[in-house]
Amino acid sequence: MQPRNMSMSGVVDLAAVKAAGEAKQKAEQARAEAARTGRAPTSGARLVFDVDEAGFQQDVLQRSTEVPVVIDFWAEWCEPCKQLGPLLERLAGEYAGKFVLAKIDVDANQMLFQQFGVQGIPAVFAVVAGQPIPLFQGAAPDSQIRQVLDELVRAAEQQFGIVGAPVDAQAADEQPEAEAPVPAGPYDALLEAANQALDSGDLGGAIQAYKNVLSDDPANPEAKLGLAQAELLHRVQDLDPQAVRKEAAENPADVPAQIRAADLDLVGGHVEDAFGRLIDAVKRNAGADREAARVRLLELFEVIGADDPRVTAARTALARVLF
Repeated sequence: MQPRNMSMSGVVDLAAVKAAGEAKQKAEQARAEAARTGRAPTSGARLVFDVDEAGFQQDVLQRSTEVPVVIDFWAEWCEPCKQLGPLLERLAGEYAGKFVLAKIDVDANQMLFQQFGVQGIPAVFAVVAGQPIPLFQGAAPDSQIRQVLDELVRAAEQQFGIVGAPVDAQAADEQPEAEAPVPAGPYDALLEAANQALDSGDLGGAIQAYKNVLSDDPANPEAKLGLAQAELLHRVQDLDPQAVRKEAAENPADVPAQIRAADLDLVGGHVEDAFGRLIDAVKRNAGADREAARVRLLELFEVIGADDPRVTAARTALARVLF
């Protein structure tokens, strides 16, 4: 039996979670401001960028583990491209970091043109978690493109937990400027109490405290991550690790057994093992079992944090299994 006061210090740093939460709140504020004013964030140039073969790995594949990357294949001689390109660039600004736009000149990048199997231009693809997704070919009306982009953003979040953030917030993190002290937020005291309850092993109290914050502020990132952490500990506290692992080893097709074992893997610091176990369960199964394994995997992503390279690698592996 797992002790009630087990620690997650080896898995999640609560101070880092709080810092990430503050950055996410700034990002949400920037996105709301962009939506209100109809203007892109101040560093909007990073929402739209040119890509060549040399930079494709980093600028598109790697970045697609953090935000959906839309690719516009174009050429200078293509008249429809001259209509579609500016429209996509404007939408990239309006969506305020929910996706980024990579522009590829097909004349200068024939290898990429061929690898994507482009039949004609303009052609628009997306890359999510390292996996290419064809969107549409030829010029399209604004309303149709918005529908496609909305579905892309929704799928990236629901299937892989990938949610972009406004680029200006990221730039601010990279080049911090001196700022006036920020007043304590409305939930700081509640979150501190929840963190203390979690650290002391009062899992029920921590879960309820995080839920209280989320009832008023459903997008609060610190509360979401803290709740995922507390719920994980609560799930494993009464498990017999030896029995769970024996059951999972003897019944590889038993998805609930694999899910319980994955929880224990994560608590024990075996992050890659936990992710690999659930990805394999998604690959082997269909229907409700497949969905249960996928959902638990996304929950464990929340515990570790989106910026962790192990989460990035697991999202890419999940994408290969799902597509």
